[in-house]
Amino acid sequence: MKEDVYKLEEYWLSAYAFKSKDTKGRKYPVDVCNLRTDFQRDRDRIIHSKSFRRLKHKTQVFLSPEGDHYRTRLTHTLEVMQIARSIARGLKLNEDLTEAIALGHDLGHTPFGHAGEKTLSSLTEGYFEHNKQSIRQVEILENNGNGLNLTYEVLDGILNHKKTGNPLTLEGKVVSVSDRIAYINHDIDDAQRAGIIDESQLPKEVVKILGSSSSDRIGNMIMDIVKNSYNKNDVSMTESVNSATEILRNFMFEKVYTDSIAKKEEVKADRMIRIMYNYFYNNKDKLPEFYLNLSGKYTMQEIVCDYIAGMTDNFAIKVFNSVFVPKCWN
Repeated sequence: MKEDVYKLEEYWLSAYAFKSKDTKGRKYPVDVCNLRTDFQRDRDRIIHSKSFRRLKHKTQVFLSPEGDHYRTRLTHTLEVMQIARSIARGLKLNEDLTEAIALGHDLGHTPFGHAGEKTLSSLTEGYFEHNKQSIRQVEILENNGNGLNLTYEVLDGILNHKKTGNPLTLEGKVVSVSDRIAYINHDIDDAQRAGIIDESQLPKEVVKILGSSSSDRIGNMIMDIVKNSYNKNDVSMTESVNSATEILRNFMFEKVYTDSIAKKEEVKADRMIRIMYNYFYNNKDKLPEFYLNLSGKYTMQEIVCDYIAGMTDNFAIKVFNSVFVPKCWN
């Protein structure tokens, strides 16, 4: 069946698509699988990983929201994956590679969303970045310290999914732009649900180009990319749609990401992570055994970041309470 997939890719995929048979492979050799390609195996490894399951309890934008319909880091990942697959299909790119990158792109994200990332970055003088932590997660920490042993192309896409990155493959570029499409639009949806912004506040020039609903905007962005990038060695929006997207992104930073009511609790999250970081950095014997065993290979800065970044929101609160909140005397 794998050979059939190889033949189908040669027949169907674009000349600019990355073919599964052309992978540079893995760091460590593995037994041959006659059913799945290497990218399909990477997708499965990521989905079955502990770090992927933890995403369901990590903040996307709103900390501890009261309601079942706000996005989490997991639902964000799934939305990125679906948008990316739609674009890849339209451009006749490798959907399996695209899917694997999308599913793994945020595995190294901190608790409490970008607030947690900002705090760890500040504490480590810029060392910590969630995309680089995602690589540590899949190469070093996952699978009881053995890593997931993913292919070179998937690792490259995960590392370079940020806007400033330059992925090796078009599939990696698809995930990068899909990440922005997803978070801008679902964050608008969540902010409207929370009553922070109203649809009438969206910039009129953006609504005229992209549409007023999340569904319309996402559909128009995807179609624009497919039309603009079809049969080209690039993945990009037209100038007008890209400009409208940037206006919308800036609007969200002004109205939601920076100083909205929903972000007030981030001050507490920042303080909590700072206190925990300094505590474990200066008391390495208090770290769990798994992280303590890493102390001979990596710096304390790396190990403490590994521990804290791997926490879910609830687990971070639990650890903080167990260390710093007095317990009742019996």
